[in-house]
Amino acid sequence: MSYIIKFVVIIIVLLALAVYDVCTGSNEIPLSDILNYIFGSSEMPEPYMFTIREFRLARLITAIVAGAALSVSGLLMQTVFRNPLAGPYVLGISNGASLGVAVIVLGSGLFMPSAAEVSNFTILLAAGIGAASVLLLILAVSMRVKDILSILIVGILVSGVVASVVNVMQFFSNEVNVKSYVVWTMGSLDSVSFDDSVALVPLCLIACAVLYLFSKKLNILLLGEQFAISMGLNIKWLRVVVFVGVSALTGAVTAFCGPLGFIGLAVPHISRWIFNTSDHFVLVPASMILGAAFLLCGDILSHTLYSQGVLPINAVISILGAPFIIWIVFKNQRTVI
Repeated sequence: MSYIIKFVVIIIVLLALAVYDVCTGSNEIPLSDILNYIFGSSEMPEPYMFTIREFRLARLITAIVAGAALSVSGLLMQTVFRNPLAGPYVLGISNGASLGVAVIVLGSGLFMPSAAEVSNFTILLAAGIGAASVLLLILAVSMRVKDILSILIVGILVSGVVASVVNVMQFFSNEVNVKSYVVWTMGSLDSVSFDDSVALVPLCLIACAVLYLFSKKLNILLLGEQFAISMGLNIKWLRVVVFVGVSALTGAVTAFCGPLGFIGLAVPHISRWIFNTSDHFVLVPASMILGAAFLLCGDILSHTLYSQGVLPINAVISILGAPFIIWIVFKNQRTVI
């Protein structure tokens, strides 16, 4: 099956999942009403329009953009580190964002009785500052260290230290704030407003487009760093571009949706298996589409498996993806990076 046919198939699957997801929720809303709202061809009660805009459409846009962003991030991390277990959170960017949120949510108990008094904008700002701080540290290390394995070790150490700091903060914080932080770490698409979801779109599209422009250089890097250097490739600056792009994607998604850890690890492997290639000109758009479809599946299941509420999206996507990855590994016996 040619690449074009495969792309057509996965796009059709994505569209079908998008239609089903936007119709899924605690209240039944016909697809015709949603389309009427989008095209503005009918009058609707304000609460009804609010539900469609702030819950259904916001959730749909967020799932598509976040899934695409994390999948591309994971693909590039696996390429740069030449490690099939690398993901978008391997540099500690997500942990940096989590630390920023922890400082606000857990630390708020010192100044106010409940974390509920912390605004969403404050949480987003704190997550952004935390992610940017870790990014600056990783960039400083990458400019001085040649060995990519050393950068990977630094990222793992930073993640461990940050996680330990957060654990200490949880120990001293009150129960209400700890619960609020734990709920945030479970990940959620429903807490993102329509305006926030729309704001994610240009950021992620621009970052993915820039990273896609480096597909040729990434293909060369697959042949080994020594060969890439002999071809005139500037390894350090390629790392910087990739790290900044991945950090922007991961940091933005984490700030808005919480840490969604499994997609960036699983989807690149699924893309390679479906398209049977390591060409980034194919894998980058394929990962974007499949990542969006994967997170939509998780969102649909999180809303349909439990009638009394919404299951944590992180748990759902991990349970959904892990068996499939294990099956691919055993089927192919090895995963080619």
